[in-house]
Amino acid sequence: MIRNFITNEWRLKLLALGLAVLMLGALAFSQNQPTTKSLTVGLNYTVPPNIILINPPAKTIVTYSGLSDVISHVDGSNLIASVDATRALPGSAVKLNVTAKSLISDVQVQNPAPIAVTVDTMQKVEVPVQVSARAAPGWSIDPTKTLATCPAGQGPNPCKVHFNGPVSWENSLKAVTSVPGLVIGKNDYLNQPVQLQNGTGALDLSVRTVPTPTIDVTAVDIHVEAVAGTTSASIPLVDAQPSHGPPQGYRITGVTITPLLVTISGDPSVLLRVRSILLPAMDLGNRTADATFQVQISYPNGVTGDVQTATVKYSISANPNVSPSPGP
Repeated sequence: MIRNFITNEWRLKLLALGLAVLMLGALAFSQNQPTTKSLTVGLNYTVPPNIILINPPAKTIVTYSGLSDVISHVDGSNLIASVDATRALPGSAVKLNVTAKSLISDVQVQNPAPIAVTVDTMQKVEVPVQVSARAAPGWSIDPTKTLATCPAGQGPNPCKVHFNGPVSWENSLKAVTSVPGLVIGKNDYLNQPVQLQNGTGALDLSVRTVPTPTIDVTAVDIHVEAVAGTTSASIPLVDAQPSHGPPQGYRITGVTITPLLVTISGDPSVLLRVRSILLPAMDLGNRTADATFQVQISYPNGVTGDVQTATVKYSISANPNVSPSPGP
């Protein structure tokens, strides 16, 4: 009878075993289903030596998928996103592809959308350091005995700095260091900061670039002498906003002023209020190429200057993002 029970019920037992296996498989599958997630990761850039990227994004979002227990191990150390700019050409909105990959097998990764960045040429230039100094009332700066010297072993004297960065930042580039306070007699000032300026003002080196621009000298020593006599000061000339800008489709890419500094003399109380001399506004309404003007320098009442006219050159070029106005 026992033998009959075993032989008669084997089909039911086999069915029960199969159902048990299916239930275990279903439970395991429910706990390890295919899953899709996204993660913000840093972008790695490959850039050739003669190219620099301006304001490229530092991060991107990568979407990845796989079984739950596999992708649970995905993080920023094994999910990589990179941009290859080795063949990029200079431009204002250059499209670059982003490639993503996982260092963990069985993880599928989607490439993020391409990015658009400004691509510029990388160039090293040498710029002499100019000293801005103001004499105390009754004193006058002696320009022949005023100079900036590089720290020992860091460059020539008078000091010149070497800036390696985007060509577009180097229009009318100059390096300026300022004497703190008013000068009386002979003075030496150590470790004074150097500021880079171009046609648009102070150079903002906090702007993100890849690679990072470099400057070999960031501080200089200043020797300046002032002699008793007529009060004077070295004052920068500043270009005014044009009364009319270039036609549609063109833009100003740089402004060069010659000379950069003028020496003013006069009433000490007036000189203390003069920080710069504003040049007349120019009309660029019909200018589609570089334009040069000879302008009269207008000094404040009670002040005289050693230069009466200045040369202002506007560098003008077609704007690649705007179509030029149709001709008449």
